Amino acid sequence: MVLNNFIVFEGIDGSGTSTQINILAERLPEKIYKTAEPTSNEIGKFLRKMLGGEMKMDEKTNAFLFAADRCQHLYGEGGIIDQINNGKIVISDRYFFSSMAYQSASCGEELPALLNSTFPLPQLLFYFVINPEISLARVDARNEKKEIYEKIDIQKKIAALYEKVISQYEADKSSGMKVVRIDASKSIKEIAAVINKEIDSIISK
Repeated sequence: MVLNNFIVFEGIDGSGTSTQINILAERLPEKIYKTAEPTSNEIGKFLRKMLGGEMKMDEKTNAFLFAADRCQHLYGEGGIIDQINNGKIVISDRYFFSSMAYQSASCGEELPALLNSTFPLPQLLFYFVINPEISLARVDARNEKKEIYEKIDIQKKIAALYEKVISQYEADKSSGMKVVRIDASKSIKEIAAVINKEIDSIISK
């Protein structure tokens, strides 16, 4: 099932998804509701502590927690479904495709696939493609504490899993979801132009 007016941005760390979502939200503040995973709810806060290395969880536990956070994100009060019903176009920085890449890299592909199998697809998926070495150089330039997955060997594995997952959805013409690949090595302005064209097409309908 495709959820109309739901748009997802995906890519490895440092690929530029957050930057483009902020630009889009500033351009269309009345139409866009921006959100992210992990969320700001209590499950999401716990996950961010885990990502920051403040606590260590079994990777299978992480897969369950990300799915629980996502379920609340979708169906909870004030969540994605509510925002769409209120006339907003919801833009999410990450969705279950992240779990299919990040959690699959650590606990295998079977569990994340099972836990996320019932969630609806977005109407539009922007997939940011970039060399992990370039994206991690961007992360390093932030001079911030790195998350547990922000290591080159892990990011290369995650990038390969992303490619596998996204390619499968691209090949499935019956899914109803449009996938737009973004060359994340291009300038912020060039990327924004591609995104704006796609978003304006949705709005015009």
